[in-house]
Amino acid sequence: MTPSDVLALAREKGVKSVDLRFADLLGTWQHFSVPIEAVSVDTFEDGLGFDGSSIRGWKTIDQSDMIVVPDPTTAWIDPFFEHPTLVISCNVLDCITRQPYERAPRNIARNAEAYLKSTGIADTAFFGPEAEFFLFDHISYEGGINHASYRIDSREGHWNTGRAEDGRNLGYKIGPKAGYFPVPPNDQLQDIRAAMMLTMIEAGIEVEAQHHEVATAGQCEIDMRFSPLVQMADKMMKYKYIVKNVARQRGMTATFMPKPLYGDNGSGMHCHFSLWKGDKNLFFGDGYANLSQEALWAIGGILRHAPSLLAFTNPTTNSYRRLVPGYEAPVNLAYSSRNRSAAIRIPTYSPSPKAKRFEFRCPDPSCNPYLAFAAIMMAGLDGIQNKISPGSPMDKNIYDLPPEILKEIPSAPGSLTAALGALERDHDFLLRGDVFTMDLIEAWISYKRENEVDAIALRPHPHEFTMYFDA
Repeated sequence: MTPSDVLALAREKGVKSVDLRFADLLGTWQHFSVPIEAVSVDTFEDGLGFDGSSIRGWKTIDQSDMIVVPDPTTAWIDPFFEHPTLVISCNVLDCITRQPYERAPRNIARNAEAYLKSTGIADTAFFGPEAEFFLFDHISYEGGINHASYRIDSREGHWNTGRAEDGRNLGYKIGPKAGYFPVPPNDQLQDIRAAMMLTMIEAGIEVEAQHHEVATAGQCEIDMRFSPLVQMADKMMKYKYIVKNVARQRGMTATFMPKPLYGDNGSGMHCHFSLWKGDKNLFFGDGYANLSQEALWAIGGILRHAPSLLAFTNPTTNSYRRLVPGYEAPVNLAYSSRNRSAAIRIPTYSPSPKAKRFEFRCPDPSCNPYLAFAAIMMAGLDGIQNKISPGSPMDKNIYDLPPEILKEIPSAPGSLTAALGALERDHDFLLRGDVFTMDLIEAWISYKRENEVDAIALRPHPHEFTMYFDA
């Protein structure tokens, strides 16, 4: 839509206010609202000011003034506010230079799309993320100098088979790793997922499917149809917002934390990826699994840079509770047709050239989608530009391989510390075309180490008391 189209939509829907949104460094949506009377066609050029020093990882207090410029193509009506409200995603500018702010994630995603076109290799990077999440009935957590605890409860949780609910227990609890596709009454979340799906469709997201996922206690997935990089990152922000708010409306809580439960599957965000030039899918060909040479080189680039990529695609300490062997998590950096134990899988559902893509299975939904998608694309592009071979495919269950063969397969980093170290050593491919900057990479590493890695490393873990109190 154009700015005039947006204002016409606002009049048609009786909009009272406009909610301006942007993602911070870590991928959390921030917002402020203005009356509809404060928005004109000029607003889409001039923007509106805000305090950037209060946003995590951004400006210092002496350089705090920043500008948001609404992107009219992103406008939609918020389904949760009491008064009719138009939501618009914004680009962030420096108020002095009026240049795109280099730490604003959406700007980095836009840089990635511009760089892709400048190479002449392709003009569109399509992404189709499969974000998993948990729906819980209760969550409590706290921590201090002398205490730490959390407690989760779920109507589906297998630990509740002996608990009376309103004086009775009707059973039908989902066991560990037994949540994939059972019908009700085992699946008790069909209606809430359907409400989320329909809300997404009303908000302009094309949805392909929704279903219960593998884990017990409310693990779910709603799949979106693929879109170009920036559009899909915008949709991912909207997706998480809708999931959380529909859950809250219905007395539940949603989390995209990768590993909230011990001893069961965590939540991933497998990313389907392809490059197109015009109406031609560059990843279709006559090579392995009907992939083109460009697609195989792109796989080679992602596998080579995977340790540093994970600093953006798996950016929390909790991400590495999921990336462990034995829970379908792709810790081994290999590729295969159909094999879900490989870090990269080539789906074989359809023989159509337009459907050909590969799936990077390491990412999880705690990531900032603007940074994650841009980094994945840059790694794949580096593979094509430098003709990086992915090696031979691994068409076996990797987890069943004997140790002498398994040790020859590279592994994903085992911690956020290791991923940040890899990013520190391997980031040149991200700097091409000024997509990422050294300022952003250094700020990311510094923030993550100081605020997350150290915060976990310095605190006693509750289970340590079980193991060591009587040492």
